[in-house]
Amino acid sequence: MILSTRRTVARTLTITALCCALLTTGTIAGPVAATSDSSATNANVSAATADVSATVTAAAEREPPAGVGTFRSAGTEQRLARGVTHESFTLGNPGVEYSWTVQVTLPSKQEGVRDSQVSSRSTAHHVAAELREAGLEANAEAVVAGRLADSGGYLGHRVRVGAFPTEAEAEATRSELTALGYSGGTWYEGWDGDQPSSGPRSGPVNVDVLTIDPRRFKGEVTGTFGEDLEGTETTSDLAGGALAGVNAGFFVYGEQHGAPGDPAGAAAYNGEILSETVGDRPNLVIDHRSGHASIQRLTWEGRISSGREKLDLDGINRVPGKIRNCGGIGDLPTEAPKHDVTCTDADEIVVFTEEYGTITPEGEGLEVVLDRRGRVQEVNQDRGAELTEGQFSIQAIGDDAARLDEFATEARRIKLTNEYLDERGKKLRMTPHTQVLNGGPNLLTDGERNITAARDGMVHADNPGQFYGWTHQRNPRTIAGIDGRGRLVLITADGRQTDSLGLSISESADLAERLGLVDAINHDGGGSTAMVVDGELENSPSGGAERAVGDAIVIRER
Repeated sequence: MILSTRRTVARTLTITALCCALLTTGTIAGPVAATSDSSATNANVSAATADVSATVTAAAEREPPAGVGTFRSAGTEQRLARGVTHESFTLGNPGVEYSWTVQVTLPSKQEGVRDSQVSSRSTAHHVAAELREAGLEANAEAVVAGRLADSGGYLGHRVRVGAFPTEAEAEATRSELTALGYSGGTWYEGWDGDQPSSGPRSGPVNVDVLTIDPRRFKGEVTGTFGEDLEGTETTSDLAGGALAGVNAGFFVYGEQHGAPGDPAGAAAYNGEILSETVGDRPNLVIDHRSGHASIQRLTWEGRISSGREKLDLDGINRVPGKIRNCGGIGDLPTEAPKHDVTCTDADEIVVFTEEYGTITPEGEGLEVVLDRRGRVQEVNQDRGAELTEGQFSIQAIGDDAARLDEFATEARRIKLTNEYLDERGKKLRMTPHTQVLNGGPNLLTDGERNITAARDGMVHADNPGQFYGWTHQRNPRTIAGIDGRGRLVLITADGRQTDSLGLSISESADLAERLGLVDAINHDGGGSTAMVVDGELENSPSGGAERAVGDAIVIRER
């Protein structure tokens, strides 16, 4: 619905420049966060420091100081409703161009550590030398990330081959690389997180911002997952008929990781808890009736009980034995959050509510089907049941199947307890208006940068490329937070395109801070990033088309 009172005005937005740690320090700041060579010698680290110092000095000499500090971008602002605005603007210089190159995948040379685009200094220099002997213009470069709350610093060395004006020319060289037995991919250097993010050489980033003032907006801000929790829909479909919508939490992507569409972290809609947390990762909590929003680290507890007998639950509304992003008790290889990794657990009890879908996951194990009052209707010796309205079920695998069988046989009525706890261990008060959307890492807390990439699972000792590619390099991003006036702010930034480079996680925090947010988290990004206003997709998805996602934040009038 387009309000007759809407006004669209052009204005100039002055955005304080995003900081770039690589251009402001000549030494390695902070510990090694994700180097693949844990036994690197002091000599190697000292050599890496020297390489970084030389790189920083050269970069500082090339960067004209007059452009550093602030830059301007023309943009637009729309009033969608009383208390709701949409802004669109471009950061940086739209005319700047970067070179294409070939980014080489380096061997880790360590058991249990994946090959990646960053490795030890010695490995990178050895590979670069081999490629130069074969006639390719290869260089080894130290990579240093800005210092975050619990990670950053020296990430290792990478190897780049050539600098080309077009992707096609880079692709031709990549084919030569493949013929030599190496793997790699073409890469636009503007997507590097260590490129300058301010001044005339800073590249463009297209940004959209929704601001909702709870004191003035009389509508609702809710989370929605569509028809079934296990399915996916585009943000455009989820926001159908609404003022606006933005993609929200992480979700299962690919059947090998569970049921596609399932939240990969906390999720509650209209007061109903439908997914457990990933450890204590941060979440956006919204009360759409009061308009109040907050960022909270929550944990989850679930159990079933009958009289004095109780059984702890491992999860809710997900395939037993598969835990996307990890973070649960008994998970392997870790009980800590581990982003984009599917942990396993051979012995689990998982409950399924009617929101999951009509048919529960199939497989070996046990399933107990109950009516809305908790009375046992069926006890099936394998998993996979078609639930009717009002029914829910409990599945168990491994050794827990026998435990559930004994419990259900003796139970007259089974009660489900399902709750979130805050950092103090206090139960989160759930009302019919409470929404919880998962995210991570944290970006801002009480107006201060507080990027907890390691705590929230973005630093992997067995995959140095995770932090480098996901956190340090520029990608499309979706950000949510609360500003100093108590308003909910939802931000999307396009990326992985030549006309919109994206943001590193550090730059995401900088943008949130400079837009006035005091608390902020990162939501699902990449190809999932999408903002819809009045039924129209406002941003440009990196995959060329809008991705179907697990859930979205939707702004509706009452």
